[in-house]
Amino acid sequence: MSRTTPYYAVIFTSTLTDNDNGYSEMAEQMENLASKQPGFLGFESARGEVGISVSYWKTLKAIADWKAQADHQFAQEKGITDWYEWYKIRICRVEREYDFFRGTSSNT
Repeated sequence: MSRTTPYYAVIFTSTLTDNDNGYSEMAEQMENLASKQPGFLGFESARGEVGISVSYWKTLKAIADWKAQADHQFAQEKGITDWYEWYKIRICRVEREYDFFRGTSSNT
């Protein structure tokens, strides 16, 4: 999915504790809730030993508003108390994007 640049990416990298009860359900709820927030552009995620989730936003204000959203704050606290052994958040401005899909490519 191509987006108009520039936009912002929030990269959330984490490792989980042994207590991940309810984590998947909360992650799904947060993805659904984020998708309804003004300025939300998309989401990608992969989980192995280390999880990497990337959400895409139109503006830094949209990111700040999402961070301050009440249900998201509850999930953040639950993550700190129960689910995460470690996490790091990076916020990046995306200046350019391109992709490959067998048979086609897109350079923006």
